[in-house]
Amino acid sequence: MDELVLIIRKKHGVLAGLFCLFVAVLAVVLWQGRGQNAAVFAPGLSGPATVVIDPGHGGEDGGAVASNGTTESGINLAVALRLDDVMRFLGHETVMTRKEDISVYTEGAKTLHEKKVSDLKNRVAQINGTAGAVLISIHQNSMPSAPSVHGAQAFYNRAEGSTELAGAVQESLNQSINAEQGKTAKKIPDSIYLMKHVTCPSVIVECGFLSNTSETERLQTDAYQTALAVSIAAGYQRYLANEGTE
Repeated sequence: MDELVLIIRKKHGVLAGLFCLFVAVLAVVLWQGRGQNAAVFAPGLSGPATVVIDPGHGGEDGGAVASNGTTESGINLAVALRLDDVMRFLGHETVMTRKEDISVYTEGAKTLHEKKVSDLKNRVAQINGTAGAVLISIHQNSMPSAPSVHGAQAFYNRAEGSTELAGAVQESLNQSINAEQGKTAKKIPDSIYLMKHVTCPSVIVECGFLSNTSETERLQTDAYQTALAVSIAAGYQRYLANEGTE
């Protein structure tokens, strides 16, 4: 009986923690004077913005792999689904490039390389075909040569508004996820196909390092995934406020 009570208390504690995170997001909205149903306009666009949430990799392409076998793609999807929930809670229009553990390649692609190329081209087409798109792509980092490195970092492309978007998201991440040591938002190299070819304000959020054992464990928990989603959403809210686009 004592064990059952302890389990119930732990479950309630987790739920209470998640509830507090959502209350924090609501506080951000109220502080900025936004109504849940207010129209949000992207910088330089005449129509309402649509947040495109892109969980990186998927299916046969697992992305980075931790020493315990944990693949990046599953964590990306878990964080992205939570981010989608938070964004919708805040009244934003959203679309996702994938909602399950799949690769979005076109039928006919056979080798893994062909599937990866097709997947990326299809994501670019979807993003560029979305009116008023603002891209948030979710990924995980890895640096096996320096296993102590950890933390979340935002990277931006060369599209107008991307620098400001990444800066706002990074500031939010530094206030919550990277409390011990903040990071600086950086420009993504042109070698990254997705970010080179999309034309909207875009940011890749590397949520953590799978080469860091402790961070890998945190990244697999519901509470930490939700904290990441809330922090990214709060950064997006800050970006809109800074751009005066409510």
